[in-house]
Amino acid sequence: MDGNNSGSAYGADSIVVLEGLKAVRKRPGMYIGSTDTRGLHHLVYEVVDNSIDEAMAGYADQIYVWINEDGSCTVQDDGRGIPTGMHEKGKSALELALTELHAGGKFNKNSYKVSGGLHGVGVSVVNGLSVWLVATIDRDGKRFRQSYHRGIPDGPVEIIGESDRTGTTITFLPDPEIFETVEFDYNTLQNRFRNQAFLNKEVSINFEDKRSGNKETFHYDGGVSEFVQYINRTKSPIHPTPIYLHGKYDYTDASGDNQIDIDIAMQWTSDYSESIVSFVNTISTPEGGTHLAGFRTALTKCFNDFAKDKSFAKGISFEGSDIREGLTAVVSIKIPEPQFEGQTKSKLGNSIAQTAVSSFMMSRLSEYLLENPKVGDIIVRRSVEAYTAREAARKAKETARRKSVFDSNALPGKLADCSDKDPSKCELYIVEGDSAGGSAKQGRDRTFQAILPIRGKILNVEKVRPDKILESAEIKNLVTAIGGGVGGDFDVSKIRYHRIIIMTDADVDGAHIATLLLTLFYRQMKPLIEAGHVYLAMPPLYRVAKGKKEIYCYNDAELAAATQELGQGCNVSRYKGLGEMNPHQLWETTMDPSRRLMKRVQITDAQLADHLFSILMGDAVEPRRDYIVEHAHEVVNLDV
Repeated sequence: MDGNNSGSAYGADSIVVLEGLKAVRKRPGMYIGSTDTRGLHHLVYEVVDNSIDEAMAGYADQIYVWINEDGSCTVQDDGRGIPTGMHEKGKSALELALTELHAGGKFNKNSYKVSGGLHGVGVSVVNGLSVWLVATIDRDGKRFRQSYHRGIPDGPVEIIGESDRTGTTITFLPDPEIFETVEFDYNTLQNRFRNQAFLNKEVSINFEDKRSGNKETFHYDGGVSEFVQYINRTKSPIHPTPIYLHGKYDYTDASGDNQIDIDIAMQWTSDYSESIVSFVNTISTPEGGTHLAGFRTALTKCFNDFAKDKSFAKGISFEGSDIREGLTAVVSIKIPEPQFEGQTKSKLGNSIAQTAVSSFMMSRLSEYLLENPKVGDIIVRRSVEAYTAREAARKAKETARRKSVFDSNALPGKLADCSDKDPSKCELYIVEGDSAGGSAKQGRDRTFQAILPIRGKILNVEKVRPDKILESAEIKNLVTAIGGGVGGDFDVSKIRYHRIIIMTDADVDGAHIATLLLTLFYRQMKPLIEAGHVYLAMPPLYRVAKGKKEIYCYNDAELAAATQELGQGCNVSRYKGLGEMNPHQLWETTMDPSRRLMKRVQITDAQLADHLFSILMGDAVEPRRDYIVEHAHEVVNLDV
């Protein structure tokens, strides 16, 4: 290599040290996951989690959250208040907590035996990613205050008055230089605070949006048992009262004697899907972890042991999926020194958690089933039905494989495949109707774009047992084309395309077809969505033309701008069907990677997603009617 190339110079002066919170502002995604709306709301979660930690330690029972009219957020608690005295580093403890990464009380077991804060970076990160932040502390009979701009103190901590209360109040304004949006969403925060209140039944979370006037208080004496009933509010439980198990597991490790608090509630419904949400120190763990593994192992063993003496289950060995069909469960543990994967805490890694939950479940659930055999019988009968359906589905798949239906060499006849065989470069367009499918086939780039037309509305998988799904020819074609399998056998590493794009008409029927497809993917191929492989195409709604000039518009605002630009005499076409476009127009507007718009389908809140699929696609009519009435005012475009 040419060592004289100045562009590749790498010496001591190439090493950059980012002091204070500059590292946070330089790489915010490392600390809050992203700078989109999820990262924005993560700021609120970090501050509220500190207040929840005070509550778990027994020092707080009231938390207040306000979204202010200027777009800032205030979080207040009645805990002990962040210490304000001078630290040995020559700064107040408050300033250290707000300006130094890995500084806080979470590393001291005497301050917090259990905490949601792991790395001690939460509130300091919020400070670094805010235009301004003001901390007000009530303790020791005084009120202290310190303000910051983009993480830098405006001055030292000052005493601004006397106080007869204790607690911490943090107000911050997210920085638009960092975030894609700085507008807090009431419903997103509402759902988070509701969950926190379910998991901490001693706490009241008072939430008010001063922009709209919405306000509510979350407090649930029933804890996780009430949480399960809330999740099942639009479902049909097969036993009236959730199974509730609570206790502690003692263990000793290098740090001494420790204890894990375990809170579990379960209730089975007539649904075919399972809904299990898990938490560690009140922090949601959407990817599960060791505590969830322990729960699943013990659940399967307990019910297999219980079923051995039942005449209607003799000779049957249940798999975990048989037991969990229709199950709604909340698994919450509180553990010292949790080991999460990353600051966003999506998965627990402590091996002791698996041992603790499994041992606890084996003891307490077995005891419950002995004391409540009728509930056990109901669940086992439900599991026998799931077992029978699974066996039927397995035999159907074996038959299908023998007929080469799932063989990569026997792809659906309607599929126009691409020539490239590298899945990372390939995309599959699922197109509504043969007419649009024909245009897409002619307009596509055959190298990497495959087209699969579907006829009409596919089967609603929310309403049928899994063994019936492959009886649908359209779904069988989809499963075969995608290549990863279906249901519990789905393997995302075997898919044939890394971009699966739903392309339907811009009308009510098109939206319904897209929803049916998303229901299939969410319930039967969920890793597709979790890995970010599913997209919604965004065909234009309008074409505005005058002379040789034409502009495609995706919403009414763009339409107004285009008509103003082209002036009087322009021709406006409203596209309701993809078939109205010729192949060139479809490529130019919707399929050309350099110009097209697409929406990636993501699961930002699995619990809410599960709830909405149950409401909109399930058997119960009343919850769906109530949802439509409640949200009718949000409708913008409605075909009549």
